Amino acid sequence: MSRASLVLILLLGLPSLAPADDFALRDGDTVVFLGDSITAARTYGKVIENYTLLRFPDRKVRFVNAGRGGDTAAGGLKRLERDVFAHNPTVVTVAYGVNDIGWGTKADDAHKKTYLDGVRGIVEACKKRGVRVYICSAAITAEEPDKSEKGFLQTMCDEGMALSRSLGGGTIDVQRAMRDIQRKVLAVSNKVADKTKRDSLHAPDGVHLTDLGQLAMAFAILKGLGAPADVSAVRIDAAEPKLSSADGCTVSDLRSEGGVLTFTRHDQGLPFNYGIFYGLNYRYVPVPDELNRYVLRVANLPAGKYEVTADGRSAGTFTADQLSAGANIASSTPDPWASGGPWNAQADVLKSLTDARHEVGLADTHARIDLPGSAVAGELGKQAGAFDERIVEMQRTVARPRPYKFVVKRYDPPAGKK
Repeated sequence: MSRASLVLILLLGLPSLAPADDFALRDGDTVVFLGDSITAARTYGKVIENYTLLRFPDRKVRFVNAGRGGDTAAGGLKRLERDVFAHNPTVVTVAYGVNDIGWGTKADDAHKKTYLDGVRGIVEACKKRGVRVYICSAAITAEEPDKSEKGFLQTMCDEGMALSRSLGGGTIDVQRAMRDIQRKVLAVSNKVADKTKRDSLHAPDGVHLTDLGQLAMAFAILKGLGAPADVSAVRIDAAEPKLSSADGCTVSDLRSEGGVLTFTRHDQGLPFNYGIFYGLNYRYVPVPDELNRYVLRVANLPAGKYEVTADGRSAGTFTADQLSAGANIASSTPDPWASGGPWNAQADVLKSLTDARHEVGLADTHARIDLPGSAVAGELGKQAGAFDERIVEMQRTVARPRPYKFVVKRYDPPAGKK
């Protein structure tokens, strides 16, 4: 299978749109990610940030990373005031566990108690301030999944989540969601003889995550927060032409001339994309099916192959049967070296802005921790704050949906191609 084929994701028999009101992140929220080095890497947090900006552009949600390498639940409790509550959060996700038991070397009742005491303290402090808190089970390690399912880390995290629920807090079982993905990765990778070419959720230490592992963790948290699968869906009968339905968007100027179908689509939110080749990760992480359905369904086209373009950008080619069944064009592209539709290109620009925002935030964090009380840290903090406000506005500008002019016409391949 070519890379282009992997990126071109088609979904058949798509259901109706599910409501987006169940998504836990609301307009005006400030979300703090609290955790250890896996959180401090900022990768899963940035995925969640970009997903939210694209999918819910009308909700002003602010994201803060409070991860710290080597941290534990007890350590997170100690630094709540400085690193979490100082940002006036309304939502806090908490991901600890591996360091709490010394990467497995201290998996005993004493360390479990310290972990649970930390969880209790964090949840109680958040509840006291009216902050919605979600205790997450730790990211999985590279341990064999059937064994880790019954291991100390999962059992301890289960107790932590049960404790959170008893105190009125929320929970997200990251471990079991990631473990389902890990099994898919292993099923493929174990068939690859060269171990250096195997896909993995983990770095060589078996604890820290690769980009694929970070995506799996982001996926687990988004699902735990109630992230909807559906972006929007358009259904058109090409025979008349007639708009059959439009969910999550509006459609105008629908017409057919000379066998070319055109219309304008204006979405309420946009699909999640994250750069060239990122769709290869979707072999394992079911983002297209469960988080990213951006559907075009065109019935009653004459048999043949059709190209779909939006604002002059090609989103790929599809058969009449594929369009009649429904095509998910969220990440589709005819060229794996380029973004597909304009929504895909917008998401690529957004990723660059989000990366820049977090690089400056990381510098500010290092200055506060390593140069406490210094003039450098104080001045950088002021400048970083002003930069953050400006770049957040840039993010929202880029993520805002625009009306796209769609064209569906017969595909005439270039000379020498079929």
